[in-house]
Amino acid sequence: MSAFGLLRPPATILFGEGAASELGALAAVYGVRVLVVTDSWLAASAHGAVVIESLHAAGLHIDVLDSVVAELPLATVEAAVEDARALRPDCIVGFGGGSSLDMAKLVAAGLAHDGPLRELYGDDKLRGATLPIIAVPTTAGTGSEVTPVAVLGDPELDLKIGISSARLIPRAAVCDPLLTHGAPPRVTAYAGADALAHAIEAYTAIRYSNWEAGRGRMFVGKNALSDRFALHAIRKISGSLLAAMRDEPEARAAMSEAALCAGLAFATAGTALAHALQYPIGARTATPHGLGVGLLLPHVMRFNLPVRETELADVGEALGVAADGAAAADAVQNLVRAAGIPSTLAELGIDRDELDHMADLALRVERLVLNNPRPADKQDLIDIMTSAYGETAGEPAPAQTGSVAL
Repeated sequence: MSAFGLLRPPATILFGEGAASELGALAAVYGVRVLVVTDSWLAASAHGAVVIESLHAAGLHIDVLDSVVAELPLATVEAAVEDARALRPDCIVGFGGGSSLDMAKLVAAGLAHDGPLRELYGDDKLRGATLPIIAVPTTAGTGSEVTPVAVLGDPELDLKIGISSARLIPRAAVCDPLLTHGAPPRVTAYAGADALAHAIEAYTAIRYSNWEAGRGRMFVGKNALSDRFALHAIRKISGSLLAAMRDEPEARAAMSEAALCAGLAFATAGTALAHALQYPIGARTATPHGLGVGLLLPHVMRFNLPVRETELADVGEALGVAADGAAAADAVQNLVRAAGIPSTLAELGIDRDELDHMADLALRVERLVLNNPRPADKQDLIDIMTSAYGETAGEPAPAQTGSVAL
């Protein structure tokens, strides 16, 4: 088969300014009791009022669970599942950034599974039917509104871990760029770097010969359909991230579209080493996910260049630089630096002697390591992190224009 494609999108995707006003009509299809999962700040915000008003206008009973915190510690998730169990919702609305959307999925998984969440870690272990999930993102980054993955932090594992199941794909995604207005520049930068990593890792992921070759995995590698969404996202992010950090409306809309398309791409193609390495690094340093993947991404691109020369040349062209893989990696590094993302792992407070342990932990995230186009062993991961640890000869110079103060 010369070309094959696979997408697993939500049944409904609404995109555009004002889309949030349609939330109530979407939720009413699934029953009368709606559980809104969000954080305490958003619950009391003007954006939150828009969401609640739409649900009220549809005559729905609303409960709000606003216990979401960054990086989703396992204990917090488990407590949210028990709170939700007592409320007996017909539908779950995830409203907020990636943590809120992932919490909505994890609550749905916990309600459907008669056992500890730890039993669901990895691919396709959820068997029970889940409540309908409607995802309403307020950042342009994670793409969680269209993916089968939810990530949480487990202190016993020293890294973040994912639960992946087609049953966690939201039934509907409501992507209203107006809900991203006012997000702080730092939040916008980290979210945008995450979306860029999703798109580039999806476009350069392992390629199977057909659907059957990837059977048994939620991430089945790059394909004809995921590639289209990935390249579109890269083009949008390249021209819009820094302007979105300045809260320019057109750029906010472009970034929302890019994050959605990057999510559709990696929901089937998957991500790879930048994400696998970030899981232990993020857990160790308590730094945001998008910061870590943005910092690591150009180093992973350089590692993959020998086996993805053509694809990375396409990425360079989509970024508006030369159709060259090395230029693409340099352009990504300059863009994330201009957005204020740290340049080195040393800046995160990691010691060099920790890299060995970080590599061991990253290798445990097999679904991502095996999705990388170039096979990687422990020493390869150490070499990538060593490259990202500090300044080395031949690195591209930081961008001279377009930076945004954080």
